[in-house]
Amino acid sequence: MKALGSTTARIQIKNLRLRTYIGINEEEIRNRQDVVINLVLEYLADQVTHSESIEHAVNYRTLTKAVIRHVERNRFGLLERLAQEVLDVLMNHPQVSLAQVEIDKPHALRFADSVSVTLCAMR
Repeated sequence: MKALGSTTARIQIKNLRLRTYIGINEEEIRNRQDVVINLVLEYLADQVTHSESIEHAVNYRTLTKAVIRHVERNRFGLLERLAQEVLDVLMNHPQVSLAQVEIDKPHALRFADSVSVTLCAMR
């Protein structure tokens, strides 16, 4: 039986916990801090769902490793900048048609569990 239309796959990577330099005050610049990253990726998956062909799938492990490498090797002043750079890493993959990045900075505010920024891009 042939499906009508295109099939979109959605991959969600939840609560990726990393440490990086994030912030603008002296203590934040000197010391790594925790960030929690949630990612959503979408791509057209017709070839994968009909054939189980791994070469047509988005390799989420490879993309996650690229995100980890980028976050841990760089310094960021603002959550927005960090989120944009992670979004760029994801959107550099030609198969990704939509990506969403949410980055939480735990304990950034007194009386709050975290502060987060979410960015989304599509082609």
